[in-house]
Order: sequence, then structure tokens, then C-alpha cells
Amino acid sequence: MPKDAPPRWDRRMQQRLARGEAAALGELYDRFASLVHSLAHRVLGDETAADRITREVFGYIWENPDAYDPKQGSLRSWVARIAQGQAVARLRQAELGRGSREELEQKVRSASAAARADYIVTSMPAPLRAALELAYFKRRDYRQAAADLRISEDEARRRLRLGLQLLSTANVVPPEDAAPPGYGPPGYGTPR
Repeated sequence: MPKDAPPRWDRRMQQRLARGEAAALGELYDRFASLVHSLAHRVLGDETAADRITREVFGYIWENPDAYDPKQGSLRSWVARIAQGQAVARLRQAELGRGSREELEQKVRSASAAARADYIVTSMPAPLRAALELAYFKRRDYRQAAADLRISEDEARRRLRLGLQLLSTANVVPPEDAAPPGYGPPGYGTPR
């Protein structure tokens, strides 16, 4: 199954969910459960909490399929945003009263950036991801990556540069109220 679903698939899935098709929820779960779970686990560092967030996210989607607006982005991005928002809210709740407010916010920022980086890496095109994996995990420079991937050195440099540029956006913290319309009800996934 491709990582990036076409917009037509997104709209059809939303329509099926709105009609109450349980098979649609199963299909959506099969496609995105690992994404939701990994984002939640990355933020919370707890398998049980990530399982709970996964159930909550798909429960929310089942009950609110019209909250998704295809004009605002892909269904995959919407699901990821809900998952990350819920996980961050759970982290804030769990850490409340432990340490200073600044320490809590730093922990939330770090967990959110890590989850965004994971999402970016899993969402990027395979050629970019392959170049980054060679550079990071196998410590290849662009020349070695070019040889391993059987591409030109210029292309290897381009892929690495673009991949790193995409990853650098993981540290950009969007304002809490910056969620576009259609990405959950006001306050969903944000601290109260």
C-alpha cells in the first residue's frame, strides 16, 4: 500500500466513514494505525499509553469523520496531527506537577519535535529517505551514498540537502492555535 494516498482516496474514505461503514474504519486503521502508534509512542515513551492514544484517535475519527477537510491536506496528515495532539496533551497531563513549567514545556517541545521528525522521515519520498539512511545509519558521505545508490554525486548531494532541509522543519513549533479548520474540534489534542 502506498504511503501517500491520492486525494480521491481520502475523500472516498471520509464519505465511507460518514456513512458508518465499519469496513472503512478497518481499512483506515490498517493503513494508519502504525503511524498513530509510533507518533504516540515517540511522544510518550510508553507502549500502553500509545495503545490507548491509538484507540482514542480512531474512536474520534469514527465519531467525527466530517471534521476532516480534504482541502486542508491529506487524510494521513490529519490523522497524524490528531495523534500528536492527543499524545502531547497526555504528556502534559502526566507531567503536570513534576518539575517546573519550563521543564515541562521543554519536554513537550522535544517530544513533539521527535514525533514530527519521525513523521517527516516516514512521509518523504523513498529516494530521499534512502540517502539520509545511508548518511546517518551507515555514516556514508555523499560520494559513498552516490556509489551505493548508483546515482551521480550531484544527485546524492541534492537528495541529502533536501532531506536535511525537510528534517530541519521538525524543530519549527507551530502555534497551538494554528491547526487549520477541519483538524479536530477546538481544543482537541491541546492542553486544557
